Amino acid sequence: MKLKDLLRSLDILETRNVNMDLDIEGIACHSTKVEPGFIYVAIKGYITDGHKYIEQALSKGAVTLIVEEFNDELDGFCQVKVQNSRKALSRLSSNFYDNPTEKTKVVGVTATNGKTTTTFILDYIYTKAGYKTGMVGSVLSKTGKRTELASLTTPESLHLQCLFSEMVEENVDRAVMEASSSALELYRVNDVDYDIVSFNNFSREHIDQHGSFERYWEVKSSLIRDAKPEAIAVLNVDNEKIASLITDTCAKVVTISVDCDEGMINCKNLKLVKGRGVFDIVIKDNINLGDLVIDKGSFQVELKIPGYHSVENAMMAIAIALADGVDRDIIVESLKEFGGVERRFEFIYENEFTIIDDHFANIKNINSTLGTIADMDKNKVHIAYAIRGNRGVTVNRENAQALMDWKEKLGIEEVIATRSLGSVGDKDAVSSEEESVFREVLDDAGIKYRIFDTIKEAIETILEKSEKDDIVLLAGCQGMDRGARIAFDYIHRKNPDLDSIDLYKPLTKRVAEEGFIL
Repeated sequence: MKLKDLLRSLDILETRNVNMDLDIEGIACHSTKVEPGFIYVAIKGYITDGHKYIEQALSKGAVTLIVEEFNDELDGFCQVKVQNSRKALSRLSSNFYDNPTEKTKVVGVTATNGKTTTTFILDYIYTKAGYKTGMVGSVLSKTGKRTELASLTTPESLHLQCLFSEMVEENVDRAVMEASSSALELYRVNDVDYDIVSFNNFSREHIDQHGSFERYWEVKSSLIRDAKPEAIAVLNVDNEKIASLITDTCAKVVTISVDCDEGMINCKNLKLVKGRGVFDIVIKDNINLGDLVIDKGSFQVELKIPGYHSVENAMMAIAIALADGVDRDIIVESLKEFGGVERRFEFIYENEFTIIDDHFANIKNINSTLGTIADMDKNKVHIAYAIRGNRGVTVNRENAQALMDWKEKLGIEEVIATRSLGSVGDKDAVSSEEESVFREVLDDAGIKYRIFDTIKEAIETILEKSEKDDIVLLAGCQGMDRGARIAFDYIHRKNPDLDSIDLYKPLTKRVAEEGFIL
């Protein structure tokens, strides 16, 4: 591709020695991935500055540099100066892959909690409706035939546009994507052409990362505020801040409600049967979306997945599907069949006691999980909690406090926690400050606790004291990803006569499992 085509619509401040007819073979934002004929985009990151690696990029064959600061020592070399290299990378990537999101229908899903489950439900509904689907999220990305494990909730813009390009090549009809606050703030999704956007819930999270709750809201809500007029925005008006976006977007708006009667599409007559939601979808009036009308009426939905929070996630997926013209019978059938997403309030063992595996990420997630457990028949509740690493003291204090708010109602006598050493990399390592604030909250609550180095020690400790009709909760994000296997290994050692195939069945399709081939 010619350089002039790549630089199209880029906000350029100044250039040096630019040859617009130069042939460009590819783009890289890491110097180690540069190949001959590549553009190298120098990004100023939180940890290091890509401008420091320009010489390495040149030695590997870079022919053009995208920079925020010119390198005066590179006399005669092609340099393009921009205000923001991350924004430039997004635009260059979209141009390089010929703007793939303009060629398939893209759904962007944001929320503090439930993005993953909502995207998986929606992907299942779309597949059931006969669409060929693609998905980008925190568990995996799939582009049709190919599936890969995710390292970020939303990939860097270069990789993201590459994934969408593969989807176009595979004739994907519907692409569903988690839009994280990090991706929005770091311009990874700047050049994604969304057809439907959604915002399901909002609560305190990533405060240390974004600097303030206000900044977190500003970033998160930009998905809706920046939506194009032709797009559809689906908003959960149970949250007042999300409801305020109705008049702050150019998109056509569809509103939902689980807790009140303020939505265009409402949840009514909700019952939790063995923890699983049964409820009516009520569409109060015809919803005119231009090319499509969602007809007034009602229908009943039964969920296979447990938890009150699953009702909220299902409601969002239902509304998006309705706004995209999916038949109601297909939606009902899909939700009756959908078995859930790994580690999202997942029942992984139901025998003499029950083991629930949950992501347990933040206040809302914790309250939904523990609130559902509180309504379940049980003897005692045992919790193995992986402290959240690299999330700052604010999130860890709030998470610990949320956990302690349930200690009386759940009869929690002791918390077993872990630093997850050996199970997480540097990116998710628990700092001394994060551990300290966790200890502080539990000390103030006057509850017993033990903190182990590894998840193996923590899990085996709670399993040793679990009895008939108890609930064991494997709680935590990245640190607890391998917790289920450790639990099953322990159970199998204690009960060698158990059918191992049946015992380990919940792991057979887990993308986080070592040895799982995609």
